[in-house]
Amino acid sequence: MNEPLAERIRPKVLEDYISQQHLVGKEGVLTNLVKKGMIPSLLLWGPPGIGKTTLANIIATESKRPFYTLSAISSGVKDVREVIEKAKKSGGLFTAKNPILFIDEIHRFSKSQQDSLLGAVEKGWVTLIGATTENPSFEVIPALLSRCQVYILNSFDKKDLVALLHRAMEKDEFLSSKKITLKETDALLQVCGGDARKLLNIFEILVSVDDEIEITNKLVLSKIQQNTARYDKTGEQHYDIISAFIKSIRGSDPNAAVYWLARMIEGGEDVKFIARRMLILASEDIGNANPTALIFANNTFQAVSIIGHPESRIILSQCAVYLSNSAKSNASYLAIGKAQDLVRKTGDLSVPLSLRNAPSKLMKDLEYGKEYQYSHNYPNNFVDQEFMPDEISGTKLYEPGENQRERQFKEILKNRWKDKYDY
Repeated sequence: MNEPLAERIRPKVLEDYISQQHLVGKEGVLTNLVKKGMIPSLLLWGPPGIGKTTLANIIATESKRPFYTLSAISSGVKDVREVIEKAKKSGGLFTAKNPILFIDEIHRFSKSQQDSLLGAVEKGWVTLIGATTENPSFEVIPALLSRCQVYILNSFDKKDLVALLHRAMEKDEFLSSKKITLKETDALLQVCGGDARKLLNIFEILVSVDDEIEITNKLVLSKIQQNTARYDKTGEQHYDIISAFIKSIRGSDPNAAVYWLARMIEGGEDVKFIARRMLILASEDIGNANPTALIFANNTFQAVSIIGHPESRIILSQCAVYLSNSAKSNASYLAIGKAQDLVRKTGDLSVPLSLRNAPSKLMKDLEYGKEYQYSHNYPNNFVDQEFMPDEISGTKLYEPGENQRERQFKEILKNRWKDKYDY
């Protein structure tokens, strides 16, 4: 029995696929596409161990198409072209018969490798299914991205993972012959970090020794404790350590930030991923307390994209230290959250007539823009007028943070708007 448990119980049909009901449920979008036999090129985006490869295999099987697979880690442009030639010979001229080319970790393909796919996808020689753990908007070239549908796979919740364990105990020939009791599963689920493949691998190790076994938190921790210090960039450590890194910067601790940065660098983390997270933080956690932080972080992202490893570690460290020592504010982040919540509650409120565009005579006759006052025609480039829909006039969404720059913002707002927004 050399085949891992995850392979032995891998689902073969959509109805056996756990979770992702928005995609593979009875009314799921992929279910309907498979039924019709019209599969577009698509990208499956989600965390590791969520079943992206399995789903691609099922789609190919149920749509009765030839299936070719490549790994972005080990394949070059030559490999891509060779597989495309094989696919062209095995497929038909119609979309319903196109072979499926599955590329795992497509975000690791270089621009030239992704370019080599364009012709085959555009001409319909293959239907591309790419799997990625990273945001395709950042990692897939625009020309290829525009030719693919993006489907998001959500992380497994506790219910999904426990169901997976029960399936393994019932369906697997080896495990079904044992007496296994799931007394406690919290530690097991925590260690796997939502990765189903890792969950099943650990579970198989735990139950392989005895014919009768009771799974407890203590047992799990004692058996796998030696593995918890490793940085696994495809598993839960990837998410835990980037979380610790971001929280250290948010908490203004450059020492901790650089430590967690080193953990990621030593673990082989993608430097662009680290830089991108700092770019988000520069706006979310620093914002207008120090607008230069966003420029600094953006320059860091551009620099590491050009420099690469190992020198990029110096640039990342400089940025992490700068962001850690910067003044902090999440006021803009909170403001857009409040605004979106308000939009969801109030719906499509009418734009005030004074703010409407009036490119035609009819619109001018309807008094679009008539009462608008051009701010630059008034002292200090400001005039008190209404910019909100009448129904929510005076609603305050932005609350300046307690830092030097935003305290200045608050004084300016008070002087301009008096009591309207209660600053």
